[in-house]
Amino acid sequence: QVQIVESGGGLVQPGGSLRLSCTASGSHFSVSRMGWYRQAPGKQRELVAGIGITDGGATNYGDLEQGRFTISKDNAKNTVYLQMSGLKPEDTAVYYCRALIPRVTPGVFWGQGTQVTVSS
Repeated sequence: QVQIVESGGGLVQPGGSLRLSCTASGSHFSVSRMGWYRQAPGKQRELVAGIGITDGGATNYGDLEQGRFTISKDNAKNTVYLQMSGLKPEDTAVYYCRALIPRVTPGVFWGQGTQVTVSS
């Protein structure tokens, strides 16, 4: 059974930093891509960043302020990280990890989410 587990959320002051982690486990087939999304209260879920696991590590970022979010990975651990810096109150949201495993139905797997709150 595929499991997507996020960690690293919490309360941080404006201007602070956090690093989120996400690990995909339980699949005999390769994870092709992983990414981070976020959803603030009353808003739609939006892409933060994605990274290829089996395609050489190509990254893509959502329509967010450049330079404050960086995605990275550890292929051996099927783990991706989201380094966030210069956090602002508007970054407050539940951050979800998504993994694409094409050979396992339904192909797209989500974690339960981790809360990030930016407040003084």
